[in-house]
Amino acid sequence: MKIRLKSAATLCTLLITCMLQGQNLVKSPEQFLGYALGERFTRHHRVVEYMEHLASGSAGRMITRSYGQTNEGRPLMLAFVSSPENIRRLEEIRKNNLRLAGLASDKMAPSEDMPVIVWLSYNVHGNEASSMEAVMKTAHTLLSGADPRAAGWLEKAVIVIDPCINPDGRDRYANWYNSVTTLNGDPDQNTREHREPWPGGRVNHYYFDLNRDWAWQSQVETKARMKVYNEWLPQVHVDFHEQSPNSPYYFAPAAEPYHEVITPWQREFQQLIGKNNARYFDRQGWLYFTRERFDLLYPSYGDTYPVYNGAIGMTFEQGGGGRAGKAVQLEDGDTLTLAARLEHHHTTGLSTIEVSVREAARLRQEFRKFFAQAVADVPAGGVQYYVVRRSTSAGADGGVVGTYMRRNGIQYGYAQTKMMLKGFGYRNGRDASVNVEPGDILIPARQPRATMLRVLFEPRTKLSDSATYDITAWSLPYAFGLDAWAVTDKPTPTSLVDADPITASTFSPDAEAYAYVIPWQGMHSARVLAHLLRSGVTVRYATSPFMVEGKRHERGSLIVTRAANRTDGASLGSKVKAAINAVPEAHLNITAVRTGLVDQGFDFGSGDVRPIKAPRVAVLSGEGIVANGFGEIWHYFEQQLGYPLSILNATDIPQLPLEKYDVMILPDGNYRILNDRMVTDALKAWVRRGGKLIAMENAVSQMASLDWGLRLKKEDDKSAKVAADSILKYADREKEYLKGSIPGSIYRMELDETHPLAFGYASPFYTLKQDDRIYEFLKDGGWNVGVIRKDAHVSGFAGVRVKQKLKDGLLFAVQDLGAGSVVSFADNPIFRGFWEGGKLMFANAIFLVGQ
Repeated sequence: MKIRLKSAATLCTLLITCMLQGQNLVKSPEQFLGYALGERFTRHHRVVEYMEHLASGSAGRMITRSYGQTNEGRPLMLAFVSSPENIRRLEEIRKNNLRLAGLASDKMAPSEDMPVIVWLSYNVHGNEASSMEAVMKTAHTLLSGADPRAAGWLEKAVIVIDPCINPDGRDRYANWYNSVTTLNGDPDQNTREHREPWPGGRVNHYYFDLNRDWAWQSQVETKARMKVYNEWLPQVHVDFHEQSPNSPYYFAPAAEPYHEVITPWQREFQQLIGKNNARYFDRQGWLYFTRERFDLLYPSYGDTYPVYNGAIGMTFEQGGGGRAGKAVQLEDGDTLTLAARLEHHHTTGLSTIEVSVREAARLRQEFRKFFAQAVADVPAGGVQYYVVRRSTSAGADGGVVGTYMRRNGIQYGYAQTKMMLKGFGYRNGRDASVNVEPGDILIPARQPRATMLRVLFEPRTKLSDSATYDITAWSLPYAFGLDAWAVTDKPTPTSLVDADPITASTFSPDAEAYAYVIPWQGMHSARVLAHLLRSGVTVRYATSPFMVEGKRHERGSLIVTRAANRTDGASLGSKVKAAINAVPEAHLNITAVRTGLVDQGFDFGSGDVRPIKAPRVAVLSGEGIVANGFGEIWHYFEQQLGYPLSILNATDIPQLPLEKYDVMILPDGNYRILNDRMVTDALKAWVRRGGKLIAMENAVSQMASLDWGLRLKKEDDKSAKVAADSILKYADREKEYLKGSIPGSIYRMELDETHPLAFGYASPFYTLKQDDRIYEFLKDGGWNVGVIRKDAHVSGFAGVRVKQKLKDGLLFAVQDLGAGSVVSFADNPIFRGFWEGGKLMFANAIFLVGQ
């Protein structure tokens, strides 16, 4: 017995010695970088190298894994930190965690005695740059022995660290700041090192806000990250941010509104974290606040997405951001340093790990309960399935919806047979019977991911508080332009299949074809058109429905004739086939016809079957333009449509030869050049000569104020009188503000389906309103393509004054000006890259309008 005890003691001593030797091999950030943290902003590749250094010297307590790369080629990496034993069985821990959620493929019973998983995400906004400095200190602390509690934490937890979600934005900011800062950093906010140039480092390569992309996964970084995240599903996730320099530190608990699906435990843990963080901040005398500003509602944040997937999701916000630099003087006269900012993030990171380890058993228990109840509980409203029509007029088709479900781990199947079900129809807002067709998508409401599914498909958002941080409506059937129903009947199991019964497009060239007819339905059609135009194929489109050889074709149908492409000869069919093959997920039924003589409508040689000139498209960029709005257009052309786009600096317009371009897009923004009468006259002259100007959001408003033909609709006299007669108390200032607020609500829009801007659509269209701007109807020289009437509000918060104003007005318009046209989108049809329902309309504006 004594011998065994002596052997055990010797073994323990050896293990400790090995651990200490490992710790000695781990350099501090200052030793590795050659400067102290806080002295400068570290470039991304150096942080990657430091994390790899820590892994190599960690004595088996840390490994790094690549999970992708950015648009600019920078690596995306994760670090896993735990005890050597846990690192050795990392894959088993991951699989067990999925068993707890009921999502493992092996269906084995889960173990309750496994480490808790804590995921820490840093630098999602590139210019909120203190967090990536903090991650180096936090990782070093966990491995170096500097904190004696760390070894115990690593026995009971796996810490997943993403040191930088947005490397491209991070380096854009760091490279700029390091190139303009003074030797010691000037805290004066008026100096250039506090005046970050456009577009800023907040956004990624395509100027997207990655913190609003978790659910939509439009960006390459998000797609790569969410694949790994959903393979792990941590119990706790923290997203480290920065806010304005004068704001104290924010940590959980979050502000209202909380979404109603958030569990009592998820609320309770936020309180536990808040109390523990406050204990450390009180000890240091650091300022902080809780329960304000940052709510838990919009599902695509780094806190809400984890919450709706069973975790405790939290945002931590340090004062700072792009204006803070290395040091910044605050309103109260104090100076906030980069060193202090990273220390605060370091403290809350360790505090989170501490509480998670202390509450590990409860975290695992509640995590398992979250997913078990999702399968067992009767869904809200008795919904059994969500039915999505396989093919819609213009929105996302079944293939897009299926891809989106898979990316978010949501289970779904396909209808194998016809069936009749009852449920709520999103398009008409009423209960009705549904004729389900083979190939329609069926999504069970009872499944492990039921909570996320419910949030994404809820027709109306319920708000516990109207003061929100982001949009308040996002329902996929509206955003994606789907024909969808929430059904209360349950289909028979034999009517469902996992494999898609509808095959992708098959097309074989016909040597005898007079023409090929391609339906105009959704972005797949637009991508095919873009490919054909890039290949030099002449394409025509039908302005009216027609019937040929007994088959009906709708407005917008693309027609590729041999007559217009004689130089291609026998290779025309091959070019059409190549365009179809370039969109392999499309389900387009291409028709080869042997005649141009139609049974009904206009013959193919008619002037109403118009040729599409391949347009030379430009978009304006630079100071004053909303970077996100510009980026959405840039990404749309390069990553979705596949069509060339010239990016021009707005300030260069007075010197540029406008005749080089056929289409010019003005993203959301405030354009100084439009206040220059000579520039405005030149743009109007360009349009009159045949140019097409596409204006979006605030650009429309600015043009309306400069006599471009549109007029803003004013608040009616009755509403104004009520506001003037009200006596406002100071304590009610927020309530009064909210009466005129609309952070993002869905409105129903009526379309003129006969106008080329609306080809491919069936009214109504659902738009996201983020302001109260609405325009008077056009009477002469223009077309009221998209209008809203009385009671058009569908979902989300809109203040009482906004609701009174948003009725009987114009949102989408086309004005004829000489030989050209002006297209006005008062709302953004391609919002954040996920508003699938509007993407074909944007293609209409580019290719069809004004041809």
